[in-house]
Amino acid sequence: MKSDRFAPAESGSVPDVVELARVVAQQRAEMDRLREQAATTVVVERAKGVVMALAGCSADAAEEILHQRAKAARRTLLEECWVTLGELTPARPHDEAAAPRPRTDTGAAAATPSAGDAPTPFAAPDDVADALSRLGRALVHVDTHQALAQCLLDHLAPELDAESVMIYVRRPGGGLELAGHAGIDDGLAHRWRQVPPFRGMAVVDALRAGEPCWLENFSRDSTRYLLIGEPPERWQSRVWLPLRAADGSDVCIGVLRGRPGAFTERDRAHLRGVVRLCAGRLRSFTSSTVPLQGAEADAVQSLFAALPVPAMLLTPVTSSSGDVEDFRVDAATGQAADLLGGSSGDPTGRRLREVRPDLTDLPVWRGCLDTLAGGGPYESEPFAHQETVDGALELATYSVRVTRLEDALVVAWLRHASSDRQEQRLAELQRLGNIGWANWNLSRDEASWSAQVFAILDRDPADGPVRLDGLPELALPEDRPTLRAAVEALLDEGHPIDAPFRIRGGRGVRHLRLVAEVVADSHGTPFEVHGAVQDLTARRRAELALVESERAILTQHDVLQSERVLVARLQNALLPLPDKVIDLSGLRAEVAYLPAQAGIHVGGDWFSAIELPDGDALFVIGDVAGHGVDAVATMAQLRFTAKGMVSTGSSLTGALSRLNSLLLHSRDAHGTATMVIARYHAADRRLVWAQAGHPPPLMLRDGEATYLRRPGGILLGATSAPYFEEAEHRLEPGDRLLLYTDGLVERAPENIDAGLARLADAAAAHPEDTPGSLGTLLDVMLVDERRDDVCVLDIRVPREM
Repeated sequence: MKSDRFAPAESGSVPDVVELARVVAQQRAEMDRLREQAATTVVVERAKGVVMALAGCSADAAEEILHQRAKAARRTLLEECWVTLGELTPARPHDEAAAPRPRTDTGAAAATPSAGDAPTPFAAPDDVADALSRLGRALVHVDTHQALAQCLLDHLAPELDAESVMIYVRRPGGGLELAGHAGIDDGLAHRWRQVPPFRGMAVVDALRAGEPCWLENFSRDSTRYLLIGEPPERWQSRVWLPLRAADGSDVCIGVLRGRPGAFTERDRAHLRGVVRLCAGRLRSFTSSTVPLQGAEADAVQSLFAALPVPAMLLTPVTSSSGDVEDFRVDAATGQAADLLGGSSGDPTGRRLREVRPDLTDLPVWRGCLDTLAGGGPYESEPFAHQETVDGALELATYSVRVTRLEDALVVAWLRHASSDRQEQRLAELQRLGNIGWANWNLSRDEASWSAQVFAILDRDPADGPVRLDGLPELALPEDRPTLRAAVEALLDEGHPIDAPFRIRGGRGVRHLRLVAEVVADSHGTPFEVHGAVQDLTARRRAELALVESERAILTQHDVLQSERVLVARLQNALLPLPDKVIDLSGLRAEVAYLPAQAGIHVGGDWFSAIELPDGDALFVIGDVAGHGVDAVATMAQLRFTAKGMVSTGSSLTGALSRLNSLLLHSRDAHGTATMVIARYHAADRRLVWAQAGHPPPLMLRDGEATYLRRPGGILLGATSAPYFEEAEHRLEPGDRLLLYTDGLVERAPENIDAGLARLADAAAAHPEDTPGSLGTLLDVMLVDERRDDVCVLDIRVPREM
C-alpha cells in the first residue's frame, strides 16, 4: 500500500453531524472489537486458571503450557482452552450396568489431566481443523443449551449434512430432559421433552456406556431402539455423543441426518472434536436445578424483596389438559407491581392474569410460553414507562427479559440507559435501511463490521470480516475491476468511494453500494477507512420494473397509434366528407364528423346523403358498436349495402330487415348498430323515414324545435325476427332537420333525455340559415372532452322553392 500524503479536510468544511457520525462509527468499531476480545479473553483466563490450579505454576507458565498443547495437537489457542475446560470434570462411580469408560477422545469421560500433563493429542484433517477453529470462535457467543444446539446445527449442516441437533441433560432421578434443540419443530420437542431412564433408548444407552452410539442402519436400529422422531424414518442416520458437564450431571448431544449411510472416519473425527469443545462451553452454563420448597421458598422471596431491580419468579398453572393457562407469582421485588401496570399491592401469591388481565394480548405472554417450552430467553421490544423520580414524573425506557429456571420463569425489567437506546436505534436504523457500517484499521490490519454487513454480504460472522483489498473478490466477475480500481484509488490517493456492485448469494444476485472514506493522521497518512454497505436490490428491481413497464406502455401506445392512423385513413377512404354545403333534390345539406378526443380509437359513426335516380334524396346516419378496424369495416358494409338496396327499389323497412340479417349471419359482422334511414320525395316534399334503435331526428320550424315521433324499430343485429315501421312527415319551406349520432347528446352520467333537451334548446337559440352555422351549434353542444364520435346531418328546406 502506498503512503502518499493527502490533505485532511479543513476545519469547518464538514458539517458537525458528519463529524459526529464518523466519531460514532470509530467508537462502535472499537467497542465491537473490545467485546470480542473480552469474550475470548474470559475463556483463555479461565483455562489458564485451571492449568495453574492443577500444575501449581504461574500465569505465564500456564499460558505457555496452553500454547504448547495447542501446537502439539494442531489446534488454535481458543480451541485448546475449550478442551482444557471441558476435561476438568470430576469422575463418578459408574452404574453396574454401565460399560467401562476408557480414556478416549470421545469427550464423554476423559480422565482429569494431572498437573503439567497435556491432554491426549487430537489429530484431525486440515479441513476439519479449520472447521473446529471456526466453531471455537462461535462458541464464545453461546450461553444457553438452545443457543448451543443452533450453533452446532449451523456448524454441522454444511460439514456433515446434519438436519437436526438435540441436547439432553440428565436430571435428578435419572431421567433426561431436552434442554436445547435445533432443526425440529416445537411440537416434536414438547413430545420428546422428557425421556425416562429405560433401556431401549439410544440416548440413555450412550450416557450409561460413556461411548458414542452410532445409528447408521435404520432397518436394524429401529428393531433395537425406540427412535426419536415422528415419523422416525425422517432421520435415516444419527449419533448420540455423551459428555460430562461441570457439576457431574451428564449431557448427550444428538446429531440427526436425513440421508442414510455410515459416518466416515473424517465425520467421526470431526464429531469427537466438536464434543471436546462443547464440554468446555457447557461448564459455563450447565447447572443442577432442584425445585425450591418450604424454607427455600421463603429465602427466595426474601432475596427478591432485596433486589434493587424489578423482577419476579413465576410458576406455571396448567389446566386439566396440561396447557399453561396462567402463572403464579411466587416472589417479586418492590418495583414489579408498578411496572406491571395492574392493581396496586404486592403481587406475590396471586395469579398473573389477575394482576394484569390483558396480559394474554401482549407479546410478552407468548414469550413466557415459548421460554417455558425451551425456546430460550425472551426479550421484549423496548417500551416507555412513566414513573416518579424524586417527586417528579419521568419517562423511562424498559424491556422485559424472561429466563427459564427449571420449571419456573424469572421475569426481569431492564431499564435502558441513553447509550443503550442509541445503540438499539442504530441497529433498527441499519435494519430498516438495509445498511451496515464497516471499519478497516490500516495500521493494525484489522477490520470490524456491524451484523447488518454480514447479513447483506451473506457471510457467516464466524468467518470474520474481509480485508478492504479483498472486498472486490466478493463481487461478480464483471464488477470486480471497477470496484478494485475504486478501492485502490481510496487507499493510494484518498478518493472517497461511492461504488455500486453486485454479489451472488443464497438469495440470488443482489445489487449493493459501498460508500467509504479514509481517515488520515496529522501527517496526512491514511490509518483508517470507515464506510457503509447498503443493499439496493429492492430499489434496483423496482427501477428495472418501472423501465420495463414504461417501455411496454410506449410500445403499446405506438401500436395503438399506428392502428388509429390506419383506421383513420381507411375511414377517410370509405367515408369521404364534403368540404362545402351540398344540394340534393332541392335541399341543402351540411355534414360534420368529429372523432372522439378520449382514447386513440376511431369509431363506427357514419352517414350517407345521395340523390336517387328518380330525383328523390336518400339520407342515412348510423352508429356501429365498438371502435377500430372491425367497426370501420362494418360501417362500410352497412353504408354501401343500404344505398344499393334503396337505389334498386327496396323499401326502408325492407332495407333495415336485410341489414339486420347481414349483421347476424355475416362472418365478419361486428355486432350491433343503430340507424336512421329517410327518403325525401321532392315532388310533394314528403319525408318517409324508419329507425333501428337510433335517436329521433330534430325538426326546427318557425323557431320551435320538436323531435319527430319515432316509428317502431329495434337496433340491428339484436334479434333474428326484428320489426320495423315507417313514419311520414311533410316538410315546409324554411324547415331544418337534424340527423345525428348519440355522441352529440350523451354525457356521462346524465340521462340521455337531458342531452336531447339541451340539443333542442341550442338549436332553437341559434336559428341561423347561413352556410357554416352548423359549426356554431356544435360549439355550444360540445364544450367538454368528447368521449365518443359525433356525426351530424343538417338538412334545410329553402324558403323560396
